[in-house]
Amino acid sequence: MAARVMYLTRSWPRLSQTFIVNEVLALERLGVGLDIWAMTPSGEQVRQPQVHRVRAPVSFAAAAARPEDHALVAELGAQRYADTARFASSHPELSTGYANASTTECFEVAVQLAARRARLEPEGAPVTHLHAHFAHDPALVALLAHLLTGLTYSVTAHARDLYQIPRASLRARAEAATSVLTCCGANVDFLAAQLGPQAMTKVRVIHHGIDLRQFTPGQTRDDGIVRIVSVGRLVEKKGFPDLLRACACLVGVGPFHLTVFGDGPMRGELEADRRALGLDDVVTFAGEQDSTVIVEAMRDADVFAMTPFVTTDGDRDGVPNAIVEALASGLPVVSTAVGGVAEAVQHGHNGLLAPARDVMAVSDHLESLLRDPVRRRMMGRRARQTAERAFDVDRAAEQLAHVFGVAEVTS
Repeated sequence: MAARVMYLTRSWPRLSQTFIVNEVLALERLGVGLDIWAMTPSGEQVRQPQVHRVRAPVSFAAAAARPEDHALVAELGAQRYADTARFASSHPELSTGYANASTTECFEVAVQLAARRARLEPEGAPVTHLHAHFAHDPALVALLAHLLTGLTYSVTAHARDLYQIPRASLRARAEAATSVLTCCGANVDFLAAQLGPQAMTKVRVIHHGIDLRQFTPGQTRDDGIVRIVSVGRLVEKKGFPDLLRACACLVGVGPFHLTVFGDGPMRGELEADRRALGLDDVVTFAGEQDSTVIVEAMRDADVFAMTPFVTTDGDRDGVPNAIVEALASGLPVVSTAVGGVAEAVQHGHNGLLAPARDVMAVSDHLESLLRDPVRRRMMGRRARQTAERAFDVDRAAEQLAHVFGVAEVTS
């Protein structure tokens, strides 16, 4: 019987979480059977075009498990069910900090997963492992499902979900998991300060890969305008006000245009900044777009720019997926040395890094690339090589298959 892995996410499908969809597709190319569970639909209107290629069934959890789900799970293990229900009700603190669901609500989702797993057994596709993307709600559900069923689970911790949950909550999730994965060494350093030595033996970096066949370098052109592109949600940690101020310093240096793809709560503020800085003619906010549009925009661009920073409440990026897409597209990257950015962008090699919030340094780096097309092309070639070496989604999927204990399906 073919093994199956349950994949648990907070919502599905999220435009900003392309890395999850690409990961799922790469695992399916390896022959890994998946069963996708989302705690809620994303509710987004724009979807990545590759979502429709996912073969795995996708289920959305209800607010509460049906009585027959509770009965089935209790019948399969009365003591486990009673102990887990008691554990959930007595540990409300496990859902404090960055969370969207209470511990009791996560228990209801865990019961639904356990019942689904039981119903799949007679179909000849046993679920042998559960993987939770994000260390907040999904990882808590995975912990509770583990207590209900004995099913092993792993967790991928990313950014806010890692940095904004209490230490005790993070420890509880990590100590019961078989593996704790994350996208960058900076996150490993943070985990080392939060977890005990035994839990740290489970921690490893697996970079979010991208499809290197989708993002490829475009044709070199020289029409006198240097095209800068940026991609990200318009939220505080992305640092778009700093990028706009850096661009304001470039006016008069030479013809350039910045296009920002993404949407979010800061859209109005950023448009006001654009007007105040006199950038209406050189900065375009293009809104949310799927990867088809982003691929073409990067193929037509000369430079990628992003200026993230750590917010006062600790929110930050790991390795932004858009930076990896830019590297694969053969673009030199101008960014800030925050989170795991420096693990993808090596200063002076495939891009240029500035200290966080240093607008003048960002502006100087952009100006140097605006003035030097030869340097842009040289860094762009190295950028592509970096993506091929360290961010191939198929290679990442092979590593994940080993973590899940299903590597034999690929041989």
